[in-house]
Amino acid sequence: MRALLLAAAFAAALATGAAGAADPDVVRVNAFPNAKSLALHAGVEKGIFAARGLAVRLSFTENSTKQRAGLAAGEFDVVHAAVDNAVAMADGGRDVVIVTGGDSGMNQFFVQPGIGSFADLRGRVLVVDAPNTAYALLAKKMLRKHGLLESRDYTVKPVGRGELRLKAMAADPANAAAILNLPYTIQAEAMGMKSLGNPVDALGPYQANGAFGLRAWAERNRGLLERYIAAYVESLRWVLDPRHRDECVAMLQRELKITPEVAARTYRQLADPAAGFTPDARFDMQGFRNMLALRQEIEGGGRPAPAPEHYVDLSYYERAIATLSR
Repeated sequence: MRALLLAAAFAAALATGAAGAADPDVVRVNAFPNAKSLALHAGVEKGIFAARGLAVRLSFTENSTKQRAGLAAGEFDVVHAAVDNAVAMADGGRDVVIVTGGDSGMNQFFVQPGIGSFADLRGRVLVVDAPNTAYALLAKKMLRKHGLLESRDYTVKPVGRGELRLKAMAADPANAAAILNLPYTIQAEAMGMKSLGNPVDALGPYQANGAFGLRAWAERNRGLLERYIAAYVESLRWVLDPRHRDECVAMLQRELKITPEVAARTYRQLADPAAGFTPDARFDMQGFRNMLALRQEIEGGGRPAPAPEHYVDLSYYERAIATLSR
């Protein structure tokens, strides 16, 4: 029924546009080109954003450093990425606000064939996106738990997003380890690499992906942002509806240039109720507190973590959810 209503709304929006109504409101969205962008692709392709009068201009980033710089420069309105990046921006003086959750990362700590344990990474190279945020900090904490410290015991090499980390490992065995997410975990496994574990299992709850933007833009465009969040949640619901499995697998295959088999396995993991997308992009406050504590331990010299309220405003999300039928 929801799909029929969305289709009808999209058709009505098109008809209204043909009659001379105002153009849809543009939202410039930036994300990483990995499997977690599936809801964005679906929302655009299936007209879910358009049904709410939105024209989403979707772009993708090579790494989180460029993404943060683009957001700070006003090149994007909403970013979907690890929310640790929003914290890094806020701590650096940019007034950034996190407005949704997304997932706990769907990450695995992958190593080259022949590496049997964390101890085997002594003297080796860890490849990361950016060295001081998000999944790099997860990797450093996992290594620290096994007695290995950056610079003393291993070297960090920034290479960019998950796809580029996997390519770096495939191109040079000296690049010994990386945190990878979907679909690159599946591809790494097919190359003979192996996982030393899931960071959530090793370190506890973690708020990974979410949506954030400049607070000034959010405040000026409150209604627009709430419509965007509502449409994003509807897109996520569409993706997680088992009736749309085949379409989702086809989208993953096309957008990520992966095989049907990898796309099918990727979708199964995205749809996993325990470890995949968080339903309705809910925000995990305990996972966020853990993330802040981890960041302070690794990057902040062990000082007490700031209060979550400094970085998060879920009022946009709450009002958006209130407009949706269950």
